[in-house]
Amino acid sequence: MTRVLIAADKFKGSLTAVEVADRVATGLLRAAPAATVTALPVADGGDGTVDAAVAAGFTRCPVTVTGPLGAPVGASYALGDDGTAVVEMAEASGLRRLPLGVLAPRETTTYGTGELLRAALDAGARTIVLGVGGSATTDGGAGMLTALGARFLDAAGRPVGPGGGALAAVVEADLSGLDERLAHTRVVLASDVDNPLTGPRGAAAVYGPQKGASPADVAALDAALALYAQALDGGARAQEPGAGAAGGVGYGALAALGAEFRPGIEVMLDVLGFERAVRGAGLVVTGEGSLDEQTLHGKAVAGVARAARAHGARVVAVCGRLALPDEALTEVGLERAYALTELEPDPERCMAHAGPLLEQVAARVAADWVR
Repeated sequence: MTRVLIAADKFKGSLTAVEVADRVATGLLRAAPAATVTALPVADGGDGTVDAAVAAGFTRCPVTVTGPLGAPVGASYALGDDGTAVVEMAEASGLRRLPLGVLAPRETTTYGTGELLRAALDAGARTIVLGVGGSATTDGGAGMLTALGARFLDAAGRPVGPGGGALAAVVEADLSGLDERLAHTRVVLASDVDNPLTGPRGAAAVYGPQKGASPADVAALDAALALYAQALDGGARAQEPGAGAAGGVGYGALAALGAEFRPGIEVMLDVLGFERAVRGAGLVVTGEGSLDEQTLHGKAVAGVARAARAHGARVVAVCGRLALPDEALTEVGLERAYALTELEPDPERCMAHAGPLLEQVAARVAADWVR
């Protein structure tokens, strides 16, 4: 009987990666009760990254930190037995941490992300994976660095306020107070975004509008980030791939923390132990809410398919919505994709009943692939 590994990401707005794995396993075993099914929920550094690490055996560590608008929020990071910590920026500084209906693109801060990093250092982490995605911020990581001991000063030598808008006043970056433990800690920037910090493909221009930025806000934030970069390292790393990730947190991590940039799904597959889990699997079932053009550019499904095929496994995907032609699926490494909308075309009903629909789809996967 085929050994099956479920390695799927969340269905955003419907199911977490853990819930996806549970539903797929239920459907597979209903149709093929003798199958051997194991689950390894995955994430690419964005929402759900800490949950995936916890499902893989890491310890969840709750912390109260500063939210994107300054109010305290409950957040968590994950800590492994080997001293690796997984920090998910969205836990502290994500859009989901904003009050309902409130967007403040110039004022939001990454200070809470820095507090999460500091908590991981306090717990003895020697390697920190910083997963970025879903951020509410465009402050270049200035808030994060401030929480770790940096100071960003205006022409009068006073610390500037929080948020990307305040960076327009920065003339000096003082890193002398940066937490000394960072010099002995490996920081890995896990992101599926390779944008530079500034310019037409930069953090403000590309992602600012998603965070409520008007055209005027975008222009102001881009200019402020350029001044900030000049103060931090003369702008030396501002155009590097990943510098624009999560409103420029990538840049702050690269320029001040000495982080190494790696595609988020590759990092997380290493951290979660995918290579060990996939050994002996004949079929890997991956998936995410929407298989679309973004899937082709480093999202979880593409990373899982590439890694699974390297181990000789066949790979199929489950998804809520399929917006890729067959040739694109082949290019990614998928033999087939199964969409919930094949069973329920109405998008709202499909999302509302994603769990039961996913079990039905998984039963189809078993009928087609499990022998």
